[in-house]
Amino acid sequence: MPPAPPTTGGALGDRTGVLAGALAYAMWGVFPLFFVLLAPAGSIEVLAHRVVWSLVVCALVVVARRAWGPLLRVLRTPAQLGLLAVAAVFIAVNWGVYIYAVNAGQVIEASLGYFINPLVTVLFGVLLLRERLRPGQWAAVGTGALAVAVLTAAYGRLPWISLVLAFSFGIYGLVKNRVGRHGGGVDALSSLTVETSLLFVPALAAVVVLSATGRGTFTGEGPLHVALMVTTGVVTAVPLLLFAVAARRVPLTTIGLLQYFAPVLQFVCGLLLGETMPAARWAGFGLVWLALVVLTVDTVRASRRPRGAPVQVVEPAG
Repeated sequence: MPPAPPTTGGALGDRTGVLAGALAYAMWGVFPLFFVLLAPAGSIEVLAHRVVWSLVVCALVVVARRAWGPLLRVLRTPAQLGLLAVAAVFIAVNWGVYIYAVNAGQVIEASLGYFINPLVTVLFGVLLLRERLRPGQWAAVGTGALAVAVLTAAYGRLPWISLVLAFSFGIYGLVKNRVGRHGGGVDALSSLTVETSLLFVPALAAVVVLSATGRGTFTGEGPLHVALMVTTGVVTAVPLLLFAVAARRVPLTTIGLLQYFAPVLQFVCGLLLGETMPAARWAGFGLVWLALVVLTVDTVRASRRPRGAPVQVVEPAG
């Protein structure tokens, strides 16, 4: 749902909104440094605990804020509930692959997924929503496709982690956009509460099975490990709620610029964790960054057009 017009602060939006957005993306950006602390827990166990404790945190926030109304409206709207079930599947895939990437020492490849996500969103506009793109958008998508080809050669394989992250998050965003067309928008807290509720039973089952088979680490690595696993709920919910504040206070173009904080910080985290970047990979990433510069400049220019001027983009036909 588009954010409300900024209250103060000019074109960027108000200071509180910009700060909230920057903090949200900064937290998402340093996630790798948090997830490496959860070793020796495997990806499935971390994902399961992240779902379970996220639901606990959401429930506490709902009770504290007495935010039952928006949540009940979602639960009483079958179309929204069904779409959020689809969204839950794709965000679970996204979370799971991201955690796997951190555990496997592929943080830089994971950051690539979030760099190319805006390009995937534009591509979805063409393939699924039948939008017509501006020349600048086409140039960005074409450069991004070339970058994937270069990185495939550099890695010696398709960069599947990046592509799964980009497309799963892109589909998640597309579905969430559709949710708002059935009975009005859904706030971030209600959305995350419903999504984690839908994932709770399989997540709890995974925790129980891992514990029963001796493959779980939750109770066997000391109190600090328990505290860190529980904290996965907090680190999931807090940046999302900060983002919700930003989305209400700043323009979409500002959000679009802030979103690059996360993959940039993830990329830096990968370097700090000792991952290497051969020259061929730098070339591929350079093409991705060039594509994002082209896309950002085009988006900013389009946002500054006088109201009523043609923007060479049509609404989805169906």
